[in-house]
Amino acid sequence: EREEAEQYLIHRLEKLRQEKIYGVRQVRTWREAATRFLVEFNEQASIALSASHIEQLDPYIGDLPITHIDDGTLAKFIKDRQTPSKTATGKVKPGVSNRTVNIALQRVVRILNLCHRKWRDAERRPWLESVPMIRMLDEKASSRKPYPLSWEEQSVLFAELPAHLQRMALFKVNTGCREQEVCKLRWDWEIYVPELETSVFLIPASFGGRNASSGVKNGEDRLVVLNGVAKSIVDNQRGQSKEWVFPYDSKGMHRMNDSAWKKARVRAGKIWQEKYLRPALPGFVSIRVHDLKHTFGRRLRAAGVTLEDRKALLGHKNGSITSHYSTAELGQLIEAANKASTTDSRGPALTILRRKTG
Repeated sequence: EREEAEQYLIHRLEKLRQEKIYGVRQVRTWREAATRFLVEFNEQASIALSASHIEQLDPYIGDLPITHIDDGTLAKFIKDRQTPSKTATGKVKPGVSNRTVNIALQRVVRILNLCHRKWRDAERRPWLESVPMIRMLDEKASSRKPYPLSWEEQSVLFAELPAHLQRMALFKVNTGCREQEVCKLRWDWEIYVPELETSVFLIPASFGGRNASSGVKNGEDRLVVLNGVAKSIVDNQRGQSKEWVFPYDSKGMHRMNDSAWKKARVRAGKIWQEKYLRPALPGFVSIRVHDLKHTFGRRLRAAGVTLEDRKALLGHKNGSITSHYSTAELGQLIEAANKASTTDSRGPALTILRRKTG
């Protein structure tokens, strides 16, 4: 309405006058700051994740001035996120981990820092005079520890997986690839190395995974070296799809950690107890897809593979340009990757110390 618009205009002009004449700082709300962050940093690979956390924060602090954001105003958000809740179907949804809460709190700190250090009003004053200390939660207290599989556990678990997941899991535990690197592995990333009579995969740094702009985790091209087991799996996948190495219904898999994986690990836990007459360890019955990467890394270490080669095989950032490996270096990495499969009962013993429960 015209009358309402005129009243708002008078209100805004008065605020601008006070800012200009008396130096009264304009009070910005959290929602205003968060919106500017999403607009300015929309090209970031993690912007979709940031938007999700900001959406969850909005009901708690959206209308608050940025000067009022502190541990006290964030306390209810933290409590609600960690409290179990019921879904529409009546199932109990557990609260999120301290790590998940901290990711949201880190977004809060990031935006408040921008308000203090970068963003300025018309008089070149910062939006926020100082940034409060936001306390992060203790992640070690609630974090799920990595659980590398023993060879016996791998045998029991993989036998319960459906065929397509079994092949992907076996490839993952022999290459150290991340879940999305396996799900979206493409044939046009394969590079044949004639001198070694084998091939490798070079995943581009721009690879998106689930999100088109997410990229490879460390921002570098990811070299995937194939040991004997991984190579045999790849060779058996040829001809199933022109695009995907591990197709499912002619498409790239969205994820490995689906209901089939979760049901398989439950069955594996029961079979373990029947076979060995003792309960399976909690880490085994809740085994994650990412633990296959930890398993590969642990086996490489047990086989005496150097730290530098382990980093290269696991795709960790080590300062080298992976696309520039020489044939001799590739041969060395393939030899190192093959050592992981010799840590079973036919090779050096792999002892994993685990604390017994109960």
